[in-house]
Amino acid sequence: MALVISQDAISAAVERLATAQETRVPCEPVRDLIGTDDLPAAYAVQQGLVQARIAGGVSVVGRKIGATSKAVQDQLGVDQPDFGYLLSDMDVSYGVSGTPISMRTLVQPRVEAEVAFRLATDIAPETEEEITIEAVRAAVDLALPALEIVDSRIADWKIGFTDTVADNASSGLYVVGTDGRTLDELEPRDVVMSLTINGEERSAGNGAACLGDPLEALRWLAVQAFRFGDPLRAGHLILSGALGPFVPFAPGDRVTASISGFAPLAVEFEE
Repeated sequence: MALVISQDAISAAVERLATAQETRVPCEPVRDLIGTDDLPAAYAVQQGLVQARIAGGVSVVGRKIGATSKAVQDQLGVDQPDFGYLLSDMDVSYGVSGTPISMRTLVQPRVEAEVAFRLATDIAPETEEEITIEAVRAAVDLALPALEIVDSRIADWKIGFTDTVADNASSGLYVVGTDGRTLDELEPRDVVMSLTINGEERSAGNGAACLGDPLEALRWLAVQAFRFGDPLRAGHLILSGALGPFVPFAPGDRVTASISGFAPLAVEFEE
């Protein structure tokens, strides 16, 4: 018989992660509170964190898909993707104008490059079976180059799957470029990515590394969102997942993502 995780345990996990974020002092994993395989409990913790942020005045602007590539799964020690929420205060796309991006809210950041999708229509069908590759492709307005600054509130990134799910899929900040392409102009699975820090290549990959196709990652997310009763909406930005390994960076670094079909996306960071 499966162990039922108490609301007290979920609340304690929310408090632990929220305190780590507020203080920027990493905490112990939360799997001692919610277990190692109880995904509903992990997503309940995630919802607790997200709803607290919303109560503080931010809004949901999209979703992120995590652990879509084998390289990142190996880095995290997990074997399946997850998802989290993009909130309005996570958007630091001002960095593309040359203004350094502040790291003051980050704890243990890493950076990765990926393809983002802006949705033109809701993906909210009557049945799950309607969520096909063709349906999600039709819902996409633009594909865009993106950098995700992933982060973990959990000390030394020593996370299990429920830890990263609870921690809003190890989210931090994100940058999305303005150089968009329609899906008639670009095939996401065919892109090639190189990520450099201060001119040195630190990560490389391609669209096929993201669940075989970033559009397949979007389809997977749309199914999960449907099952959770919180479908993807028009105007949402979706970060589809890393095209190669994530890498650490430091204040003063210049990070450039070159994804074929898009103009390079370059930003600098400061403490």
